[in-house]
Amino acid sequence: MQLDRLRSTAGLDVHGKRVLVRADLNVPVEDGKVNDATRLERLLPGLRDLARRGARVIVISHFGRPKGSRDPRFSLRPVADKLAELLGQPVAFAEDCVGEAAERTVGSLRPHQIAVLENLRFHNGEENNDPAFAQRLAALGDIFVNDAFSAAHRAHASTSAIARLLPSYAGPLLLAEIAALSSVLEKPTRPTAAVIGGAKVSSKIELLQNLVGKVDSLIIGGGMANTFLLAEGVEVGKSLAEPDHAQTARTILRAAKARHCEVLLPEDVVVAERLAPATPWQVVATRQTPVDAMILDVGPKTVAHYGSVIEHAKTLVWNGPLGAFEIAPFGAGTFALARRAAELTEAGRLLSVAGGGDTVAALNAAGVAHAFSYVSTAGGAFLEWLEGGELPGIVALAAG
Repeated sequence: MQLDRLRSTAGLDVHGKRVLVRADLNVPVEDGKVNDATRLERLLPGLRDLARRGARVIVISHFGRPKGSRDPRFSLRPVADKLAELLGQPVAFAEDCVGEAAERTVGSLRPHQIAVLENLRFHNGEENNDPAFAQRLAALGDIFVNDAFSAAHRAHASTSAIARLLPSYAGPLLLAEIAALSSVLEKPTRPTAAVIGGAKVSSKIELLQNLVGKVDSLIIGGGMANTFLLAEGVEVGKSLAEPDHAQTARTILRAAKARHCEVLLPEDVVVAERLAPATPWQVVATRQTPVDAMILDVGPKTVAHYGSVIEHAKTLVWNGPLGAFEIAPFGAGTFALARRAAELTEAGRLLSVAGGGDTVAALNAAGVAHAFSYVSTAGGAFLEWLEGGELPGIVALAAG
């Protein structure tokens, strides 16, 4: 993706310039109020820096899936209000992202001021990467800054086409994401380890195929571990698994062996007859999983083994929980391993990078998200980077 060609705005004269910032304001909103401002908080340093340097800052973003038409349920106004609160300064809001309303709001901005334009996805041209729509957006700015790594895997007008129409730069948040991911995959300090969990092998085939060539140890948990166990002839009772992908799992295991990547699967597991609160449970050896039971978490021996692998690693990437962490006690394995990774990170012995929606939720539930070296909120873009794919938004920036 020619990352060395990405330009930052550091040292750039932005005073009086209209700077279009592609941000990710797609945050949870309930009853007209933002109930998780994590993504907004991460944007603040970049926006404040541009405003401090005298830019007229114009923030553009998608929000939800309004399917190309105006829908008040997906208005960015509540998000703009929350952004103003966090910034501690007024934020203007335009009722549209192009046309007269947008032009009027942008035209009224003075240096050091910030505006948010209405949801890009109220227009079909956004998701269609329409050049004409990108031209209308570009007409509102002098400079384009992409600070939305989480949207960089989409070839949309505001991430791809526009970068070829204006002088284009990478924002600080986007550069931080790239630096974090590069540190664990492209130029890591070895030994390297990965924790990959989640429900299905089928959703992470490319990711697993890429990682076995990148890391020294691959820890597999969650429902996908059950498919790998099936591939090795281990019965998993009523557990979530994909028998049709057992051959895929065997192929990944062979590739890992050829590349000297150790794959670790659970030695003992927590089982129950159903996934529900207050359900009776027990710890059993993985090969002794009852036929009428479900594997819902890794057991203490497995946590200890996984922990020893992480202790010997210098670099760790984590995506996906080891068990059904949302319901007690089936988060114990994930939480214990996450706390060990956090301890090693805080002791300066481990560089730890984590990402993915369930992963962030699990680390927050364990109370250790703050202790990891970097926690990405990027979701799909994070996964595509782990898969080794090219992100259209990054490609467009590098080519611009």
